[in-house]
Order: sequence, then C-alpha cells, then structure tokens
Amino acid sequence: MPSFDIVSEVDSSELLNAAQNTEREIANRYDFRKVDTQVKFANDTISLTAESDFQCDQMLDILRAQLIKRKVDPLTMDYEPEPTHRGKAFTVDVKFKQGIETDVAKKIVKLIKDAKLKVQAAIQGDQVRVTGKKRDDLQQTMQKVRSAELGQPFQFNNFRD
Repeated sequence: MPSFDIVSEVDSSELLNAAQNTEREIANRYDFRKVDTQVKFANDTISLTAESDFQCDQMLDILRAQLIKRKVDPLTMDYEPEPTHRGKAFTVDVKFKQGIETDVAKKIVKLIKDAKLKVQAAIQGDQVRVTGKKRDDLQQTMQKVRSAELGQPFQFNNFRD
C-alpha cells in the first residue's frame, strides 16, 4: 500500500553554515564596526549577542537572509521577540523547530480528513504517516499540506509505492 511520512526537520550543518556566514557578514558591515557582537552555535540553537536591542534585530535579519540562502525556511526559527538584557549585552537565542508537535500533527490529520481524500493519516511520534491505495490521492494530500498555513515547513519522506 503506498505511503509517505510528513516530517519537519532542519539540517544542523546548514544551521552551522548560516551562523558562520552571519558572523562573516557582521564583521564586514560598516554599521557593526567597533561593536562587540557574538554569534554562537550549539545544540541546534544560535545565540546572537550585541550591545543594543536594535543591533540584535539587525543580526536576526542577517541570520534570516543567510538561512534563506542555505534553503532553510525561516518559519523554523523560534525566538523571543524581545532580546534578553544581560549586563552590557542583549542576547537573542534562536531555536529551530525539529519534528511536528502533537497539536500541529492533529491539525494535519484533521486537514486531511476534511479534504475527503481516500487516505488514512496516523500520528507516529513527531511525524505523520499517510497511507492510501492510489498515488494520486497521496500527491493531492501533499498539495493540501503544502498549501496549509500551519506555522512551519514540512518535508515528505519515505514515499513508497
């Protein structure tokens, strides 16, 4: 029986590359001259530190642009809108969504059932398995999930015929 898995994953090596490229771009920018900034990457979290909250926002924009260049959807970014003030520095910790949370998975299953396609969707941990008799139904399901605005990007793995 044909099936596929709906997952939400971010490649850690792409995150590391985006963090390093952000650091390089900040070092070359005129508005960051003589400004103490730091970009750290650890455990799928990028920590941006600057002297003011405005500079933290600029660093977030640079990071977002670097993620787009590396083909990582910025919707995976999860951070507090206000930077944390520690001593003389402001810090923003950017975490990345890995896997599908249960409430989002339930929304996906409900979306698939409301579409009245002849497929079955089942939540399996942090992914959703979709099975059906016809490939065309599975491809229509993929289109429905892609077009839905659920707050994070999805990939489709293990397409089996």
